[in-house]
Amino acid sequence: MIKVKQFIFSDFGVNTYVVADQATRQCAIVDPAMSSPADCARLEKYIADSGLTLTQIINTHLHLDHCFGISFVKDRYGAPVKAHPADAPLGQNMAAQLRRFGIRPAGDPAVTIDAPLADGDTIDIGESTLAVIHVPGHSPGSIALYDAETKLLFSGDTLFHQSVGRTDLEGGSSEALAQSIRRRLYSLPGDTTVLPGHGPATTIAHEISFNPFV
Repeated sequence: MIKVKQFIFSDFGVNTYVVADQATRQCAIVDPAMSSPADCARLEKYIADSGLTLTQIINTHLHLDHCFGISFVKDRYGAPVKAHPADAPLGQNMAAQLRRFGIRPAGDPAVTIDAPLADGDTIDIGESTLAVIHVPGHSPGSIALYDAETKLLFSGDTLFHQSVGRTDLEGGSSEALAQSIRRRLYSLPGDTTVLPGHGPATTIAHEISFNPFV
């Protein structure tokens, strides 16, 4: 069974999750958004104090705010980056993304996908498994991650508490986003806990009843 630790990193308020298999102590980091040495130190301390072995980086999408900490994690832990290949151009154009938000790139900030993920794939974290659900709309390669055992859904920037991800960035589509949510996420059990890329947790049942954007 998995245990989840949530961090909120950077001025963008990104939810970064450490997802650990309790039996083996292996863990993955979902959307590493650490943007300062202090952020990196917090993450490193938690992993060390918890006796975890970080084996992989999983990105729900490759917008800049969800990628700030990738270089640190790769350098510190040697973990590969896993993401949907439809977002590869976003990763390669990271410098342009940074400049668009008034951030001057340091060195080469490009993000390369080491292990591409596709809809229907499963990701093993020790003895636990996450299912990959392709949910384009916020970005072409946006994915959600579902753990059927605990009914947890990591929704990235697709579905938020009574809101949805923006679609005015490169590759975004409001029609595709709505279809992704209705067809792929709203079909999950109503008591599924949704852990989004920003903001508080919610449930599928709550969003079906109260989300005004879907």
